[in-house]
Amino acid sequence: MKEKPTKERIIEAALSLFEEYGYHAVTVDTIVQKSETSKGGFYHNFKSKDELLYTIHDSFITYVLDKATEAYEKYDSPEERLYETIKSFVMMFDMYRSHVTVFYQESLYLSAEYEKVIKEKRDKYKNMMMTIVKEGMDSGVFRKEVPIEIMSMAIFGMINWTYKWYKATGKYSIEEISMMYADIVMHAVLTKQGIDKEENEHFFLKTK
Repeated sequence: MKEKPTKERIIEAALSLFEEYGYHAVTVDTIVQKSETSKGGFYHNFKSKDELLYTIHDSFITYVLDKATEAYEKYDSPEERLYETIKSFVMMFDMYRSHVTVFYQESLYLSAEYEKVIKEKRDKYKNMMMTIVKEGMDSGVFRKEVPIEIMSMAIFGMINWTYKWYKATGKYSIEEISMMYADIVMHAVLTKQGIDKEENEHFFLKTK
């Protein structure tokens, strides 16, 4: 089997160590030892442990932002845009669960320089969600009883907690879970007009 690239091995080792011991308790030497690399290899890929922590944070935020942008550009209706954005958000936890866990545990330790970049991406993602929700309300397919900000943050809050309980070995696959979340959100957000649209039928799970 082909050996993983040095950078990937370093990130995997750091994720495991940060998750178990915390950012400050882990040294570069410990990461080098666990990843079976060298200090030269570490500093060739990262100028500091701080940049490594930033890279871990940036990877999953960039992924969901790219997926949301892709959905927005690919689909015309706010319903489809929201549906696809929710699914990609949930799917992220299978690919980046450890990254998200480390983010919530250790994000306070990001330097101001890196924190600013991460915040800009998180704000951009939040604004994309609010834009989709507003467009849905303006077109009459999303309920207007709940303010845009509250509806958007409720969606984020529900999905974000997934990192606490999701396991790849669990009863349901991440694809199934993403469709369950999408069903819950679309039922909560859509007006009767939106639910009754024939082209929106695929948003909802069928009774077995």
